[in-house]
Order: sequence, then C-alpha cells, then structure tokens
Amino acid sequence: MFRKDVTNSCRKMECTLSDVDVTKEVKMKKEMAQESIKEPNSNLLNVSSESSRAGKRSCPLCPEERFKACNVHKLHRHLQNLHWKVSVEFEGYRMCICHLPCRPVKPNVAGDQINIKMEAHYHCIICSATITRKTDMVGHLSRHVNKGETESKYTPVPGLKTSHEILKEADTDVQVLPNYSTPQKTSSYFNPKMKLNRQLIVCALAVLAEERKPLECLDAFGATGIMGLQWAKHLGNSVKVTINDYNETSVMMIQENCHLNKIRVVMNSKEEEDCDEENLPAIEVTNMDANVIMHLRAFDFIHLDPFGSSVNYLDAAFRNVRNLGIVSVTSTDISSLYSKAQHVAQRHYGCNIVRTEYYKELAARMVVAAVARAAARCNKGIEVLFAVALEHFVLVEVRVLRGPSSADDTVKKIRYLIHCQWCEERIFKKEGNMIEENPYRQLPCDCHSSMTGKTAIELGPLWSGSLFNPGFLRRMLDEAVQYDFEDIQTLLKTIICEAECTTREQFLSQRPNIQNKQGKRKNSEMSQDGTKRQKIESNTEHPAFYYNIHRHSIKGMNMPKLNKFLHHLSEAGYRVSRTHFDPMGVRTNAPLMQFKSILVKYSTPTYTGSQSEGSLQTSAWEFSGAEVDLEEGI
Repeated sequence: MFRKDVTNSCRKMECTLSDVDVTKEVKMKKEMAQESIKEPNSNLLNVSSESSRAGKRSCPLCPEERFKACNVHKLHRHLQNLHWKVSVEFEGYRMCICHLPCRPVKPNVAGDQINIKMEAHYHCIICSATITRKTDMVGHLSRHVNKGETESKYTPVPGLKTSHEILKEADTDVQVLPNYSTPQKTSSYFNPKMKLNRQLIVCALAVLAEERKPLECLDAFGATGIMGLQWAKHLGNSVKVTINDYNETSVMMIQENCHLNKIRVVMNSKEEEDCDEENLPAIEVTNMDANVIMHLRAFDFIHLDPFGSSVNYLDAAFRNVRNLGIVSVTSTDISSLYSKAQHVAQRHYGCNIVRTEYYKELAARMVVAAVARAAARCNKGIEVLFAVALEHFVLVEVRVLRGPSSADDTVKKIRYLIHCQWCEERIFKKEGNMIEENPYRQLPCDCHSSMTGKTAIELGPLWSGSLFNPGFLRRMLDEAVQYDFEDIQTLLKTIICEAECTTREQFLSQRPNIQNKQGKRKNSEMSQDGTKRQKIESNTEHPAFYYNIHRHSIKGMNMPKLNKFLHHLSEAGYRVSRTHFDPMGVRTNAPLMQFKSILVKYSTPTYTGSQSEGSLQTSAWEFSGAEVDLEEGI
C-alpha cells in the first residue's frame, strides 16, 4: 500500500483461496483504503467516514485484530511509524506496507478450522503484484523502468469529501487541518489567539516598507502560511514574500491557501504561471530547514515563530540579514520565560530568574538579551523597536546595525539585576569589572542592614537598555489605523505612553500636534534614508520595570483609583505611566519607598469591627516616617 496512493488494483484482486471466506470487515477496510486516494502527496488520515466509531478511526491498512480503532492523533502516529517509514517511493507515489489478508498464502488446515497467515506486503502500482520485502519491491520497480513500463494504473477517486475547515482573519482565508489548534495532533498548526501578534508584525513590516522598497521578507515557520499571506495582501508589490516550512504537509497547505486567496505560488523561483495570472501577487514557497534558508539567502525582514524557544535559530537569522533590516522573534515557551520552569530558562537562555511581580518584563528582557548576544556573535548590534509580553507569547522586534562598534555598544547593555527578596526593590548592577565589597549598597532600600542574612539575589544577565522606540511605535499606530486593525490600536497607545512614560491624557493632548507636524514633513521624511530616520526616532530611556499597585497596598486601607494615583505621582515630580505588561502596574522612576508613602497618603482606612483606628494610623505613620527619613537622606 501507499499513502493515499493505494492502487485500484487491490479492489480487483481475487483471492485464490476458494474455500476461505474473507470477512465483511476486511472487505470494508480494503474499500476504505481505496477511497482514501486523492492525490499522490495528500494525507493518509483522510479515510472514509464509515470507519469512524464514536469519534475513533481504524487503520485502513491493518485488520481490526492487529490495530483497534483509536483517536486520530494516535492513528497518525501509527501510520507514520509503521507504514510511512518503510514505504517505497516511485514517480511521485508512495507505496506503504499493507497488513490486510490480500496476499495469497498457503493456509494451515487443522480439522475444520482454516487459519490464514497475514503476511506484510507491498502492492506494485504498475502491475498490481504483491511483494513482501522492500528490497525486492525496489528491484521489481527497477525492472519495470528498464522495460519502459512507468505508467501507473492508479486512478484517483473523484468527488471525495475533504475534512478541511476554512477560517478567515483580516480578509485572509486559510484552510486548516482537523485539530489545527493543538500542535501535538496536527502537522499544520494555527492559533487564533495569536491574532494580535500577526497584526503587530504586519504594522512593523509596513513601517519598514516606507523606508525602502521592495523588501525581501521571510516567514521561516509558515505552518498554514497565514502570516505571509497577510503580508502579501496588505502590502502588495512593496514586499517579496517567502514562506518556508520543513514539513511537507504544511508546504502543501500553504500552496492551497495561496490559491484560495488568489495568489500565485512560486516554488524556488523556477515555476512559471499562466499568462492570465501574471498580474496576481506572488509568494515563494520553500521546503527547507529554517537555518539552511537563512544561511543561503539574505533578507530585509525575518520573522521567527517556532513552537517554543527560538534561540536555536537566532545565529542563522543574523548571519545574512541586511543592514537596517528587522528581525522579529516570537517566543511561546511561556513556562520557562515566566519563571515556571527556571531550569529550562537557565538551559535555553543562560539566565537565572525567579518569579517576581514584574516577571513579564523580565521575560522580555531575557529574550532581548539572547537576541543581542546572537547579533554580537555576527559582529552586529541591535536597536530594540518594541518588546511585547502577553498571555501566550513574547514578541521582540529589533533593527540590525552592522559593525563591531555597534556590537560592542549592544553587549554593554547586557547586565545583571540585583533584586531584594523582602521589599522587591530592584536595580541593575553598575558597569565595570571591579568586585564590590558590599553590592547591597547599590539597592535603594535598607533591607540588608535591618534584616539578618542575605536579602537580595542576582538575576540575569538581562537587557538593561530601552525596550521601546516611540517614533517607530507612532508610525505603527498610523499603519494600524490605515489597515483598520482595531484590536491592536489600544495596545499600541498603551505601549507608546509606556515608552514615553506619560499618561493617556498627555498622549491624547500631544497627538493632534504631532499629526499636524507629520503632515507638513511627510514629503521630506519620505526621502530620508534609514540611518537618518533612526537618529530621529532614537530611543527615549524609560524607567526600568514597574510596580504592581495591589502588591504594595496596605492591609486595611482602600487604595485610590489607578488613574488618580498616577496623577498624584506626577504631581510629586515623578515620571509615571501605565504598562501593557500588567493592567495594574505602574511604571515610574520613583523609589519604592516613595511609591508606598504616596500610596498610603492617598489611601482611605477601612473600618471593620475587628480593626481599630489606631492600628491603621500606626501603619500609615510608619510609612510617613520612612518618607521623611528618605528625604533627609537625599
């Protein structure tokens, strides 16, 4: 047998054992195996729906007593491990091994009972012969070739129903396989929850397309091809899209999705399309390992989105990326990034981390540090455009700066972090190679002097520079408005406020003035090259990390509303903004002690029967006294 290439000769085959009645169940399995034929390279799992019993399916190439009906993902493993691995390929067809009793074998007669020996065998696609050994099958096919007999008797069964489901996202239709949202059960993974991720990348690519055209873009892990399809549909001739995937089933799915969206498919730049399709946008589809294609070719924009960590592909990504190009990295190994599997983070990223209140920003800085080290190994530096850490993924986009001086400047921004385990104050270690006698002095808190033992730990190495480029983010917001991406507009506004460390009211008041200035300078900006634009959109150093207002609230006190608290911090002379990492987080340059004192000052006591007013006032007095001591120390 072969994978969806099961020859129709098995249906015509007559058993020579005239006294043996083949059971109806075996006949039904043979018929189902024939009905599974559609195309030479399609999936063997598309068996007839008659084989489904309460959601379970049986193998079309094995009898029931050898392999019982099971779930689809278990059947998929069985077909791959038993039938597919020992198959014989010929002229685009693949003949898988068959365990059905369709090969005549001399029976063993014991009284009135007849036992048939089920011998594994192959079916020749040319002459319908059954052969037991794989080497004999290869020799049998070579004899057909020597005789000039290469025409197969295989005829596909028309009108077979497909179990593919068509989904739509941002005016792009994609055809997905069953269990498309479970990576362990499908070879072509599609996650609807990554819609924000895809829209952010489309906006970033649109901003880069304004600087130079056309762009050569690579989606290294295509899966269904949804990412590259959105690039081609939204940006058109501004980009030359290449979608790559190592899995053959995914490559077929990408080709089908391209035709579904009326986009031409070019395989390795060698295929020619009909004249009627010359005006349609084209996408190049490749079937290679991601590291190989990134080593062989140069790109302006590379997106890495493997299942899990992307550290194994960073060196290849920075090897041939062009100067001032963009490398986009999506990491979905959330358990290690968010400090649930700390040993895995140590193994993949070489970082020592613990669970903190700012664990999402810690994950983003850990990924940027890994990206920066990979770029430095290729004598390249990076400029972080933005870093987003949400529930399901961590997205980092960096601009590549060639040259050893840029690489040296990038490496200097990778430092260790000192974290106090008592009050959760944190600060990056100072630059330098000299060993300090008491590194606790770098922390603003005095927990080490008032507590016994070791009170702080060292985390990292982490990225200590800025995580956002405000100018680039503003242009992304304009693209999101242009393409009507409503889902990410609120997120981008929050990130812009976070990058500039301003409140939403200040951002809205500055927005009209900025739009007017951009309208006057639009023509002049279009003529600027990437280097000048990079200087204009230089990173504004925002305060590192944030505080969770609930984490530092006082027991028995009603804390103020978050927006009012931000206003009070701003009146005290500190930079302040909200953060997308935590809905109740506050990014500010205020020390933690001052943060708590202002929080207590504007909190109202909660009176209950078991609480006394004196105990609440005592807690407030303690923080006010700490505030006075801090001011005196300053």
